[in-house]
Amino acid sequence: MLLAIDIGNTTIALGVFDGRSLVKEWRARSEREKTADEYGILVLDLLRFSGLEPASIDGIIISSVVPPLTPVFQELSQRLFGRQALVVGPGLKTGLPILYENPGEVGADRVVASIAAFEKYGGPCIVVDFGTATTFDSVTAKGEYLGGAIAPGIRISAEALYLRTAKLPRIEVVKPKRAIGKTTVASMQSGIYFGYVGLVNHLIGEISRELGGQAVTVVTGGFGEQLGPEIRGAYHFEPHLVLEGLRIIFDRNAGEKAGD
Repeated sequence: MLLAIDIGNTTIALGVFDGRSLVKEWRARSEREKTADEYGILVLDLLRFSGLEPASIDGIIISSVVPPLTPVFQELSQRLFGRQALVVGPGLKTGLPILYENPGEVGADRVVASIAAFEKYGGPCIVVDFGTATTFDSVTAKGEYLGGAIAPGIRISAEALYLRTAKLPRIEVVKPKRAIGKTTVASMQSGIYFGYVGLVNHLIGEISRELGGQAVTVVTGGFGEQLGPEIRGAYHFEPHLVLEGLRIIFDRNAGEKAGD
């Protein structure tokens, strides 16, 4: 079985694949101060609680946008499973040409999600990941990563209003009943939610136009289920897109670097 680990700024997603099937998936808080021992206990507990034996894990792959945690999980992989984890980055076969001016600047999760989206839906496609930041990534009909856009996540936007003003409160990010708010909280929710929907739809429209107007939109990330229905036009919601992409990359590199 394959253990796929996606280390994000806010959460860490872990998934176990049996062949092409995702059999278990968990999320944990991303904490830079934790050690390999602490995360190791967590991973072992998750596996055993789900009825999975650690000995059944014979491959590990990691995607990380938190550099301090990457070696922590590499150490964990070696100590708990006796396996050298594959880490998404230079030298790993992805099958996705990166046409960014500096390919090393592209976050690993953006590359991985784009690979999974293209594998499932073809191109051109737009991947919208509603994470800590909201990212928009574009893939050509030939399967080339072009680039995209990065915007503050909707929760970051709401927190910024609270932190950078003297009298505005912290609010829950929910869809308000109407655009005209009649309280401070309702007005903030309107501005954040409907303003964010406008941002998302406008960027999708602009990117789609640059791709030729026929791009498939694929949505993932923590707020994807809530905000996806606000997208104008058809879209596909894939909550496990990055984990699926990690499986695809692992399969493309199987036997080359995935051994003991």
